[in-house]
Parts: sequence; C-alpha cells; structure tokens
Amino acid sequence: MRADARRNRERIVASALDLFAARGCAVGMDDIARDAGLGVGTLYRHFPDRRALVEEIAVSALARFRDRVAEVRERDVPRWDVLALAVEHCAGEPFALIKSLAGDGPAPPERRALQAEVDALLEELAADAQDEGSVRRDIGPAEVIEIVSMAVCRPGARAGDPVTRVVLDGLRARP
Repeated sequence: MRADARRNRERIVASALDLFAARGCAVGMDDIARDAGLGVGTLYRHFPDRRALVEEIAVSALARFRDRVAEVRERDVPRWDVLALAVEHCAGEPFALIKSLAGDGPAPPERRALQAEVDALLEELAADAQDEGSVRRDIGPAEVIEIVSMAVCRPGARAGDPVTRVVLDGLRARP
C-alpha cells in the first residue's frame, strides 16, 4: 500500500474511533470522512461499508491486546500482576464499542480466529494465576476471563474505575 493511502486509512480509523467514542454508534460514514479530512469516496475505497471499518478496528485492537498480553506474560512477575496489566490494557481498547457495533452478525473468520487466540491466552494466564494462588480456585479460568470481560468491555470502562476494582478484588484469592 502506498504511504499516502496508508495514512488515509489510519486517519479514517482514528476518526471513526474518536467519533464512535464521543457520539455513539449512530455516527455516519460521511461524518467519519469529514472528520478525517477526506472525501467520502476515499473512505469507501478503503472500507466498502461500515462493517468493514468496524472489523478493521476490531482486528487491530485484538491484535494489539494479544501482543501486549503475550509480551507481559513472558516477564518473570507474579501472574496476578500480569492479569492486572492485561485488564489495564484491555480497558484502554475500544472493546465495548466493538462489541456494540460488530454484534449484529457473525464474526469474520479472521476475527474469530484472533478472538479464540486471545481467549486461550487469557485462560492460560488465569490458570497460571490460580496455580500461583493469587486467583480464586472456585471458578474456572474461562469464567475468570468472562467476569473480567464484563468489567472491561463496557462503555466507560477504565482500569481503575470502581467496577473494575471490585471485580478484580472479588477474583483475588484470600489467604
């Protein structure tokens, strides 16, 4: 892809994220193109429809999250700390937005595969944290991740907000 085309694509995605976050799901493609400083034709050359744009955002966010969790997981630190860092990073991604915008149909194979990879990585992390004794053992690793997901994949989620703190506190093993 040419450098100018790549920059245009990046501007479109950044504008879409900003507008969706500020105004919700009802933002039109014309608004996104205008905010990006591009013509609507340029937007549609990169993304033939709204779903393609949302999928681009979703795949990019999932890949960033997967890479960050894998990187942090390699460190020689307590697994609880790795889980907390994963939650912090996840809260900074547009997962609530993606969930609301992309939930109107089946996920494409690329996103399904990436989501399965992320889920497996997080379940392994939860199991490791349970093995070290930092996460409760009365629920399974998949349920730990489902609970964390409910906390951070909601509008307005932040790593240190009260809901996320309470969820993490509830998952923490007690001596």
